[in-house]
Amino acid sequence: MSRVLITGGAAGIGRAMAAEFVRRGDEVWITDIDDAALDTVPSRWRRSYLDVADERAMTALFAEIDTVWDGLDVLCANAGSAGPTAPVEAVSLDAWRACLAVNLEGAFLSAKLAAPMMKRQGAGAMIFTSSTAGQHGYPNRAPYAAAKWGVIGLMKTVAMELGPYGIRANALCPGAVEGPRMARVIAREAAAKGMAPEDVYRGYAAGTSLGAFVTAHDVAAMAAFLASDGGRMISGQVIAVDGHTVNPDPQP
Repeated sequence: MSRVLITGGAAGIGRAMAAEFVRRGDEVWITDIDDAALDTVPSRWRRSYLDVADERAMTALFAEIDTVWDGLDVLCANAGSAGPTAPVEAVSLDAWRACLAVNLEGAFLSAKLAAPMMKRQGAGAMIFTSSTAGQHGYPNRAPYAAAKWGVIGLMKTVAMELGPYGIRANALCPGAVEGPRMARVIAREAAAKGMAPEDVYRGYAAGTSLGAFVTAHDVAAMAAFLASDGGRMISGQVIAVDGHTVNPDPQP
């Protein structure tokens, strides 16, 4: 049985990850900044309200985890923010910083604080949620794409640093994931481009060779595999769970 921490775990991909790890018999501890969403998760899941960009709060959380669990086997650095949808010249510096704080600084703090615990054990797995936007770039999403590219660089460096201690690190790159968050992204993108939301939706699906959105469970299943014995020799890898994105600009 593994001890698994999932940031941004109360909804979407994070919640699907938690459910999948629990299904496999693991213990989960989720964090989120959404109190209402936290209230809806199963009572047997440990949970904490947390802003992943708050270093003091993150340090306190990891200390609590170490006290309760005496270690950590799997870190899913999943918390993220979509950031603004606008041409680069229209993005404010404040909006840029806010997006990077959650997506990149939150991942950095997660790795920084998990590393000593995993080193002590001589084992561990870190799974970072990046995005296909971290592989291709993305029109009108400069802060988000920059942050997700940064997550990949962070992951590859962590994999090199921590590999000698038996710790693996990988990054998942979800594509368009069915659910409320993607619906909000599509609505903003449609407004920015003067398009109908349904046309943007079709553009996202048509931009993959499989012609479809992925589900949160698809991403969660890959995370669980990477954390398992089956993934014991997989490290430093960027794995897209996206139906094979061939056109990252979702034109109809």
